[in-house]
Amino acid sequence: MILEFTAAPGFDFITRFSKQINAVVRDNFLEIPKEMGEGYVRKVGFGNDFKLTIHRYTLKEDLIIKRNPTATSNTIRTIFFYSNKEDLDVRYNHEVNIPFSQKNDSSILLSTNDLRTEIRFPAGSNIQYVVVGITADRLRSVLSIEKPNGTLETITAENASFLFFESLDPEMQLLLKNIVSVDMNNSLNNFYVQIKVQELMYLLFSKLSIRESTPFKSINSNDAEKLLVIRNELLSDLSTPPVLSELAAIASMSETKLKQLFKQTFGDTIYNYYQKARMEEAAFLLKQAKQSVSEVGYELGFSNLSHFSRVFEKQYGITPKKFSYTS
Repeated sequence: MILEFTAAPGFDFITRFSKQINAVVRDNFLEIPKEMGEGYVRKVGFGNDFKLTIHRYTLKEDLIIKRNPTATSNTIRTIFFYSNKEDLDVRYNHEVNIPFSQKNDSSILLSTNDLRTEIRFPAGSNIQYVVVGITADRLRSVLSIEKPNGTLETITAENASFLFFESLDPEMQLLLKNIVSVDMNNSLNNFYVQIKVQELMYLLFSKLSIRESTPFKSINSNDAEKLLVIRNELLSDLSTPPVLSELAAIASMSETKLKQLFKQTFGDTIYNYYQKARMEEAAFLLKQAKQSVSEVGYELGFSNLSHFSRVFEKQYGITPKKFSYTS
């Protein structure tokens, strides 16, 4: 099933979705028809300039959500909080599917609505995500920061065009779980959800606020597409360190532009991002796959296991051997 839309001012996702699946929306609540799967979509409003859509469902067929870019710039910022045991694919324009979440990882995407995106949810996956739509004015009011860093200035600016990624840590995952599970029949739970969403946003913007302030470069759909390709390239083989000149050729960018846009979007340098993903994979293999330290080290391209242990300990504060024994 393909759901295509343009998130222009006044657009209402739940109404568009209900027409697509021929279902009825009652009190901002849409129940998925039994023949399609199970679950629901719920809209919660905190005013015309701050809205939330809660998605919790399992579908019998793949769902592809295509967001077309708006014809004119607007001040709406979209924040996509996603947590799932399954892999999620996101792509820009007509690129092949690009993993958005690795293993059991969860992610956050924050962007303006002038970028074209396509997100795929596999059939049978337990989909849980929250989409926040908020205007730049309301966001500035909510944040109330006197001296924001360059990243926050960009996000709250009137005519910005940007894409930012962040990880969804365990504390945020718990908040997201609470939000998607709330019983809205309680009259006070709209207030509860607003508090929890702002808490989720607080944790997100706390991360964004400590990003290094560097000159911001506007991004377009083609840039966003290429950055996702590069991220996929980094994660596809964690045993091989990235070569900047090769990545720049893949992205059809200069090395300088690629380095700037990658760090701006993902919050870290290409090599540091790769190394962190490498150690996260190591932690997964040690704990979940129950592989030995030597097996993991060699699989991830370390010829020297002492070097592997030092890099792992630098990220996790514990050696890989001790980590494998922790509960």
